[in-house]
Amino acid sequence: MAITDWPEDERPRERLLQQGAAALSDAELLAIFLRVGVRGKSAVDLARDLLNRFGGLAQLQAAPLQEFQSFPGMGPAKYAQLQAVMEMARRALGEQLRAKDILGSPQTVRDWLQLHLAHLPHEVFMVLMLDAQNQLITAQELFRGTLTQTSVYPREVVKIALAHNAASLILAHNHPSGVSEPSRADEHLTQRLTQALALVDVKVLDHFVVSPGNTPLSFAERGLL
Repeated sequence: MAITDWPEDERPRERLLQQGAAALSDAELLAIFLRVGVRGKSAVDLARDLLNRFGGLAQLQAAPLQEFQSFPGMGPAKYAQLQAVMEMARRALGEQLRAKDILGSPQTVRDWLQLHLAHLPHEVFMVLMLDAQNQLITAQELFRGTLTQTSVYPREVVKIALAHNAASLILAHNHPSGVSEPSRADEHLTQRLTQALALVDVKVLDHFVVSPGNTPLSFAERGLL
């Protein structure tokens, strides 16, 4: 059955306008993006099939073009639209981070990190540099590694913090495996970086571990800083 044949209060677009986007499921949100289905399937059915095939929204967005367009009904135009939507979301969150005290908006930080790191197939170490008012100066990917590890050099982190005159840092890295728990190596690295940065009067405010399908884990909330 086509979505236009559904009762009006059950259609994804109408529900979004009445209840807000947060009230919709992943499949319903994706269906609005897709706009139409394929023969024998509504946009919602097609969205569910896509999410099942790729494993979720993050994995769908991270899929390479060749894999994406191998799915019936998907092509380069739809792939480009999806990438544009995701990049707009990242930039909008980035603008929010720069406009306010980061410590007063921890959920925005989590959302931004999730959008930037959760979908990556390789491990990345990122640093958010803040000024004395806890506003974002810049965020930079410093190191990129394999699926299981990356090499992070305290000297390089100290150097870039000083170059941007940062008063404090938020560290972040991803676990592509999907495991959000920090490893002993993660804890040891955080201690080394905290100690090295303290020598130049730069404070580490937090270290987040980002993984697909999980809320970014905060070292500060775990008492690991």
